[in-house]
This record gives sequence, C-alpha cells and structure tokens, in this order.
Amino acid sequence: MSPRFRSRWTIALLAAAATFALSACVEVRDGGGGEETGPVDGPLEIAVAPKAVGHEFWNTVKAGAECAAGLAEDVTVTWDGVAAETDIEGQVNLIQNFVTSGVDGIVYAATDSAALAPATQSALDAGVPVAMIDSGTDPQPSEVPLYATDNRAGAVEAANLLADALGEGDHEVALIEFQPGSQTNTERAEGFTEGLAAHANLELVAQQPSHSDVNEARRVTEDILTANPELDGIFAANEPSVLGAIQAIESAGKTGEVTVIGWDAAPDEVAALEAGQIHALVVQNPFNMGFLGVQSMIEHLREGTPMASADTGVTFVTAENMASEEVRAVLEPSCDNPPVDQ
Repeated sequence: MSPRFRSRWTIALLAAAATFALSACVEVRDGGGGEETGPVDGPLEIAVAPKAVGHEFWNTVKAGAECAAGLAEDVTVTWDGVAAETDIEGQVNLIQNFVTSGVDGIVYAATDSAALAPATQSALDAGVPVAMIDSGTDPQPSEVPLYATDNRAGAVEAANLLADALGEGDHEVALIEFQPGSQTNTERAEGFTEGLAAHANLELVAQQPSHSDVNEARRVTEDILTANPELDGIFAANEPSVLGAIQAIESAGKTGEVTVIGWDAAPDEVAALEAGQIHALVVQNPFNMGFLGVQSMIEHLREGTPMASADTGVTFVTAENMASEEVRAVLEPSCDNPPVDQ
C-alpha cells in the first residue's frame, strides 16, 4: 500500500471516528428532506463550500448564496474551500470540520464524486442536512438535492455550435476537459462526444485535462496544436481551460483560425468573446446555484420543507446576443436583480 493510499485511509478512519463521537453527544436531526426535521428557531449558520476558492465562477456562487441568506432573517453563510480542485483530501477534511463545528446545514460542490460520497453520508449521519451545488456525489443520497446545470445537454449543444461555426467539410477538433473524476467533467466530456456523433465531418483528434489550471491548459493546448497542425476547433470545458486555450492559440498566431467554444463567463472570457477570440460561450448560472442551495436549506431548516433538485439553467452566449437584457442578467448578476426564479 502506497503512503498516499495509507494517508487517505487514515483520513477516512479519523473522519469516521469523529463522526461517531459527534453523533453520540448531539441531538441527531433527520439529515435530508424527511418529516422528522422540525423548525429550527434562532440564528442559522450554513456552511457553503465551492470546489475551490478564487475562480470567478465560484465568486458568483458565493454572491448568490449570500443574497439568499441576506433575504432571510438571522442567517449567516460561512464560506470556505480548498485552494485547488485537485485537493480532494482537503475537501473531505473541510466537510468534516463543518460537521464538528456545529453548522446547521452544508451546501457544497464535490471535487470528486466518489471520494466525497462518504463525507456527505457522515454529515447526514450526524444530523446535518446537505445540499449539493454544481457537482454531486456517486452515490448521491436520495435526501440530498443537487442544484446544477444540465452539463450533458449543454455540452451536446457545444458540439452543435462548433459544427455550425466550422461549416461543411471535414474538420479536426479537440476537447480540453478539466478535472477527471469530477461529475461535471464527466458529464461535459460525455455530452460533447455524444454531440459530435451527430456530425460525421468532425473528428475528435485530442482530449486532454487542464486540472482547472490556466497554465496547464495553455501547455496542453500548445501540445495539441503542435501535434495537430490542421486543428480547426476546440471545446474548452471550464473557465481555466478556456483562458489557457485562447492564450496558446494567440501565442501560436492562430487566433481566428481555430474556433473556440468555451464554458462559463468570467470577465476575461467575455472580453475574449467580444474580441473574436471565442466564438460562443456555454454560460451556467452560478448565482442561481448558490441562491437556490442556501434558500432551500433555509426553508428546510426553518419550516421542514423537503429539498428537491433543480436545473439551474444554461445560456448560450454569442457576440450577437450578449447585449440582451436576459443575457446581461446572467453575465452581471446582482442581488437587486438576481437571475433566479423566486
């Protein structure tokens, strides 16, 4: 057994022991949407954790979460996360720390669908309800809702957008994914390849992960461009992947020659769309994820309302439609005019 594997087992055993000790000394509530949970009086503390802090996408999730808390009474959002999506063990520890610190509920996005499943179950066993945003776990407990994009459908449409942009004739294309093992990464990769199947003239010649790092995305894109000098198009499946890909394309002097379909809508991505470096963006609604996750948790804790999963929506943004009121609400969300159904 490798030292790294032993380390993971040690963390898992310590987490299990801590959860057992905690459950022995607290009053255990129903952890999901069941009827056993009664109204919780007084202030609420809801822990919200992204996959990683720092990216614009997760900052918008935070804004949505804090908006929902601000519209309620005596609700505090505790925002914390690991520094990188690759720090799976760190997120396992973080979720356990939320439980032992006595938060009333946890809303989070799993960095790894399999590795975080035990952490979710430990929280439920300790009586702390959980809601997932963006990415769930495998298995996903029936009482834990998921507020997320239909990633598969969005990626299918990304393939269609790329096909429309490239037009007739045979074309070589590539996929820059991000974090293997993440539920969202798997769904986007599968959705894109499913979409490509409807376009026989598009050939997927390369598929590499960026590990959600701009520099890594640039490096892998440079390698793909070198190995495939006739490459016509790229689908980059998250913010760092997009930014790294367009940097590599620009450095190679191929801006305008390689069509890019991106995912997410960080300011630098929107600027690149306006500048013609990106053809279209598949834009999620991270504000809605944070808002619905916290709003549903508040209603569950205060009123015993069962939580139910919801599709938080997606918008396909091009230079032609980006000035519309609907698109601007998604690109520039605020609590005064949130892009959510209230």
